[in-house]
Amino acid sequence: MSEREKYIHNPTLQLQEKILTSIISKDESICIFDIGACEGENSIRYARLFPKATIYTFEPLPSNFDLVIQNKEKYRVENMHPISSCLSNTIGETTFHLSSGNPDDKEMKDWNFGNKSSSILPPEKTLEVHPWLKFEKTIKVPTTTLIDFCKQHAISTVDYIHMDVQGAELMVLQGAGDFINQIKMIWLEVEAEELYKGQPLEKDIANFMLQHHFVKIEDTVYTTAGDQFWVQRDFIINKKSKWYLAKQQAFISFKKSYKKFRRTILK
Repeated sequence: MSEREKYIHNPTLQLQEKILTSIISKDESICIFDIGACEGENSIRYARLFPKATIYTFEPLPSNFDLVIQNKEKYRVENMHPISSCLSNTIGETTFHLSSGNPDDKEMKDWNFGNKSSSILPPEKTLEVHPWLKFEKTIKVPTTTLIDFCKQHAISTVDYIHMDVQGAELMVLQGAGDFINQIKMIWLEVEAEELYKGQPLEKDIANFMLQHHFVKIEDTVYTTAGDQFWVQRDFIINKKSKWYLAKQQAFISFKKSYKKFRRTILK
């Protein structure tokens, strides 16, 4: 079995999947956006977890998008809709910085490490954190905004967004405009250091999310980068409870303090 197949078929839930399935029933007809989907593996897993979901899979890099199409057909995923476009804060066209390369100690058949770091932002400290990565080419890709896409496709609500866009997260969120109020849950990559030039950092994401009435219920940003799970406050209280929200936020605080303590004593 290939590495991609192992990931897709792995019965162990990813962290964000555990959280999502604790909030949303598997038989609900939800709308999912997988933004920066790479080869579409996460979309396939979500399609299996939520068979009644409608999943929009966004991937602007043509070679990756071809793999999204191939994987959709291979795994016979009917509720997944591939979109060859880049979500941003403007409609038009932008430069896309292509990543490539492979760690010397990780040779895996059919698993491309280098195609997962392309961005509309040029690299900065990315090359220090991952010296094996290369950014040797750029291409032009079409851009649209989240609000415009939803208007064009008559989408009134997005229940869940999985976003991995290499530093452009805030641009995507800004492109939602007033539609941000119609998004219920967001899982996104967040950096504490500027891995891409001009990218927003952890505090910038937090300021935006808090201004738009989101609350954080998971956070793995302990050093350079990690992921966060944000939910609309009223939605999560109605779906779960105020007690659930308080418990999740207290757990985040405990984990962050523990990780900071461990880093201190291990120096």
